[in-house]
Amino acid sequence: MNPASTALNAVTPTKSGSRLGRLDIARGLALIAMAIYHFGWDLEFFGYLVQGSASQGWWRIFARCIASSFLFLVGFSLVLAHGRAIRWQPFFKRLAQVVIAAAAISLLTWFFMPQGFIFFGILHQIALASLLGLLFLRMPIWITIALAAAIIATPVYFRAEIFDHPALWWVGLSTVNPVSNDYVPLFPWFGAVLLGIAAARIMQSTGLLRLLQGGIKPQWLERLLIFIGRHSLIFYLVHQPVLIGLLYGFSAIFPPSAAIQAANFVQQCTVQCSADSDPQLCRIYCGCMLENIQSNQLTNLLKSSTTTDEEREKLSTFSAQCVAKTQEGQPVQ
Repeated sequence: MNPASTALNAVTPTKSGSRLGRLDIARGLALIAMAIYHFGWDLEFFGYLVQGSASQGWWRIFARCIASSFLFLVGFSLVLAHGRAIRWQPFFKRLAQVVIAAAAISLLTWFFMPQGFIFFGILHQIALASLLGLLFLRMPIWITIALAAAIIATPVYFRAEIFDHPALWWVGLSTVNPVSNDYVPLFPWFGAVLLGIAAARIMQSTGLLRLLQGGIKPQWLERLLIFIGRHSLIFYLVHQPVLIGLLYGFSAIFPPSAAIQAANFVQQCTVQCSADSDPQLCRIYCGCMLENIQSNQLTNLLKSSTTTDEEREKLSTFSAQCVAKTQEGQPVQ
């Protein structure tokens, strides 16, 4: 997750005095949480964490909570901005900003990370959800909540091969999730937007919106969070280049440990090997490859995919030796 990151204020009111301070603070907190998660993802990318760390366990739960909070706030803000009447001009202006930012993210990741480029991430979801959400601004609240629950539950109980075509991956009901560094399809994530719409309408009708007025203490933290919350698109677009730049400089001075590099090599090797072979045998093979690489002083190959002709020849020899070793370890049929 990784996640993964939004222009949440693309649908919030902009008239002086019409904003709810604590809503901006909530948005700012969500953005900081997003930056923390992305920092973990960047640490993994640069080799300071074992591969897969940012997509498993508590990190995975953390990413899903962040994405859910963003989308909930999108629905909530949609009601505040257009609940009485849709303000088409500012709506389309802000929608265009999100669409352009989403397209830029797709283009950049296509060039720099083609194996996991972002074709339908959080910004794409927000653009689509902002349009679809307009249909629910006056829908009976109970219908909105019921539909939200259905959308969230559907991927758990229903997936179909018809959605496996790349043109339909944005729906989120394919039998296998496509590889992407930020994948936030319509199902189940639009459900969070609908819950935000329902919550805002309930708070409007009961007078509970007043709870979002005011701020928090200390004031410096309040000002910081409100500033971030009101400039969420800029924060989203800028924070990752800044984090990556800082880590790039840090890695040049303090490279990741050899132990983590070795663990990452074995893990990646095992994943690739397991696509065609038994995972247990792949672990033996990859462990053997690591041992040969380390014993022959070729540890630079653990952190770089670039190899010379001589290194490729040695790797080929290692591979043949390790295949033989792996076959020796297989049980007799």
